Amino acid sequence: MIRPLLIALALLGSGSAGAEPHGTFRHAHNVGFGAQSSLDPASKGRVLQIIEKIQSRLVRPGRDGTPSPDLATDWAPNHDGTVWTFHIREGVRFHDGSALDAGDVVYSIARVIDPDYGSPARAAVKMIESVEATGPLTVRMALTSTFADFPLQLMDPRLRIIPEGSGDTVDQTGIGTGPFRVETFDPDGITVLTAYEDYYEGPPALARIEVIGVPDAQARLQAFLSGQLDMERGIAPVLRRALDKSLRYQLLEIPTGNWMGLVFRADAPPFDDPRVRRALRMVVDREEMLALALDGGGVPSCDTPVAPDDQYRVMMTCPPDPQGARALLAEAGYPDGLDVEIYVSALDPSWPVLGVAFQEQAAAAGIRVEITNAAADGYWSNVWMKKPAFATSWGARPADQVLNEAFHSEAKWNESHYSDPEFDRLLEAARAELDFNRRRALYVEAQKHLAETSGTLIPFHVTQLVVLSNRVTHFDPVQNDALRWHLVSVVD
Repeated sequence: MIRPLLIALALLGSGSAGAEPHGTFRHAHNVGFGAQSSLDPASKGRVLQIIEKIQSRLVRPGRDGTPSPDLATDWAPNHDGTVWTFHIREGVRFHDGSALDAGDVVYSIARVIDPDYGSPARAAVKMIESVEATGPLTVRMALTSTFADFPLQLMDPRLRIIPEGSGDTVDQTGIGTGPFRVETFDPDGITVLTAYEDYYEGPPALARIEVIGVPDAQARLQAFLSGQLDMERGIAPVLRRALDKSLRYQLLEIPTGNWMGLVFRADAPPFDDPRVRRALRMVVDREEMLALALDGGGVPSCDTPVAPDDQYRVMMTCPPDPQGARALLAEAGYPDGLDVEIYVSALDPSWPVLGVAFQEQAAAAGIRVEITNAAADGYWSNVWMKKPAFATSWGARPADQVLNEAFHSEAKWNESHYSDPEFDRLLEAARAELDFNRRRALYVEAQKHLAETSGTLIPFHVTQLVVLSNRVTHFDPVQNDALRWHLVSVVD
């Protein structure tokens, strides 16, 4: 059982008004991008565990998941939703002392949508045809077509605002407008952040944050248990009960739109046959897999990446059907079953369990699964999108964004190489539909189509387990990635 009193006490205001920033907060990141690790928010190697504290967005998630002001105070579309105007907050300064203005916003967004730069965040906002300053603190974005939900896209955690012209240096400096600034960046060692007392929401309560590179999940947990870290996110669910019984820790269960799964690339034999892809997903008992991998800490999914609390989420049932899977495999030319190799990694402690659970369940349909454990360091560079079948995980994104970014045939980070003209058509029609009910119906149809044809097994969405030392207070997660870091404090 989670201790609600401790958590409630931790959320009662910042308690730091008028006080000098003090104390050091330590946590780890998994060095998943290895040598490509970067403080450039728009780069492939961005280290979000650092970026979330040093750079701000135009729009961030509110408590209900809807767009909330950050560096933009308000916004409005034209009559058909093809042009959006944003008003920029006045009086905000970057860590280098320069004042935020419309030029910085234009530069940051234009850089992301430039196909020559190759930002993975482009998938979220590639519908922007042009971005221009219409005043010192006013920005207008013209879209290629109507998009009624456009502000949702700007909540993407990679769409941070950086100083105009800083693209060649931001990967090391990390200059932004967030509550902390970079003193030392060392992705393999200790990155040191210090309080930025001119932060527009007020000085941070913490004087210093250390973000430590620890690739192995077990090593991160041991570092936390030994008192070297103040927080560990995404701990193995099997440890939930033991940690919750200890008076030394605070344990938070945070429902999220995060998901993990197994990818079978639609361009690689035998997964290029949709019958094989369907059979691989039909064998799965999702409730059992959730219990094994996350000790029940999540919400089952029928292969839709759309979050359980998203307004466009489709409700489906998908009971295991190993006999149906056998029949599909035989129809596809595999009457004696199939041999499959899947790559997992200790980068996420649940991935190996997920792989073994799939291995056992798939056997009922004659699918023989070999699990290969890849190195955690550099997994995203060496395994992800490169091997024919591998484990994956994604952070929460609005429905349109995740469906387009992960599955649209032209998406750069379409990890399963899924290509389906009907699916693409449904997404494009949904974006252009101004009526909410008709728009929702199109997103629902797109999810159903994906569940029939995709190469990605998405068995559940994750309830994130975060464990904190008892010295931490005012840790208030909002929609997972919008934690108000300037409020977090520690008791010495």
